Amino acid sequence: MPTGVALRDPREQLFAAAERILLRAGPNALTSRAVTDEAGVAKGVLHRHFADFDAFLTELVIDRIRRLDADPLPASAGTGTVTGNVTAALTRVFGPVAVGIVGLVTARDGLRARLRAAGLTGIPLLAQATSMIAGYLAAERELGRLAAGADVDALALTLVGSAHMLFAGADHPPAEQEVHRVVATALAGVTPQA
Repeated sequence: MPTGVALRDPREQLFAAAERILLRAGPNALTSRAVTDEAGVAKGVLHRHFADFDAFLTELVIDRIRRLDADPLPASAGTGTVTGNVTAALTRVFGPVAVGIVGLVTARDGLRARLRAAGLTGIPLLAQATSMIAGYLAAERELGRLAAGADVDALALTLVGSAHMLFAGADHPPAEQEVHRVVATALAGVTPQA
């Protein structure tokens, strides 16, 4: 890119380029050169906005975690079915980019260290999804749509872990019916019988 050409939103442009590489070639293909080439910008653009490549990746992960805060699942408590709501949320959470980000976090020691330093533990995207689902299930329990004794934290871990296994490593996302079957099985003992 010629010097002096203003970029509209360089951070988002770089994040989008990183996501395209992640989807096309996986986490091992992500390098600062690959990202800037994909974005069509000079390598210096990345380093002007981020201290180094791990700082860039850390911000990418944090930005994508923040997007979960806008998920409609928490507001759906009391509407539809619990199984249907959780199925839809897990399908949204485990889109191809999120699965790639989970792989990225597990593949890069420096990134995990930066995320821990930022106060994020484990695999942050999975942890945020687990927290979101546990909060939703707690709200449904309060509404009487889940058994009073339901352990929502254990259920959320089970649901997120199961969904991750369904989505990760698959050539294509699982059919919604498959996700629904897993969710229905996990919630069978705590949801009222139809």
